[in-house]
Amino acid sequence: MNLIHSTAACVIQQGERYLMVEEQRGGPTSVFNQPAGHIEPGEGPIEAVLREVQEETAWQVSLTSYLGLYIFHTDGGQTFHSHGFIAEPLTPLNLPLDPDIIATHWLTLEQIRALDQQARLRSPLVLKRIEDALSGPRYPLSVIRE
Repeated sequence: MNLIHSTAACVIQQGERYLMVEEQRGGPTSVFNQPAGHIEPGEGPIEAVLREVQEETAWQVSLTSYLGLYIFHTDGGQTFHSHGFIAEPLTPLNLPLDPDIIATHWLTLEQIRALDQQARLRSPLVLKRIEDALSGPRYPLSVIRE
C-alpha cells in the first residue's frame, strides 16, 4: 500500500533572514528545514502549519499567503504532498521546542544556499519554497477550503 504523507511547511521571513529549524535525523550531521510537519487526523493544512510553527520554533506567526502544493517523491519510494505557506513573525513565545528540534536559526538566503551545497537541507523543497516565496505566485489563504 502506497501511503501519501500530507504535510505543511512555512516560510517565515524577517528582514533578510528566514526562520529555520535544525533537526537531528539520525545521520552524522543535523539538517535544516522550515518549520514543517505532518497534518494530523482531524486537522487541515492551516491549523497544522500554525501548530508546527509553534511547536518547532516557539513563535506565533500570522499566515499571509499560500505558496501551493508541492509533491515530493523520496528515493525510498515515499510520496509527500506538502502545503507551502508564507507567514510573518509576530511574537516569540516562552515554550519548549519539540524534542526533535536542536535549535532555531534566523539565516540569510546565502547561508541557506550554502547549507544546500553541503547537502544539509532536509529536502530540495526547503530552498524551492523560499525561492517561490521571493519570486513565484502567492495565493490567498481562501483557496484552501477547510
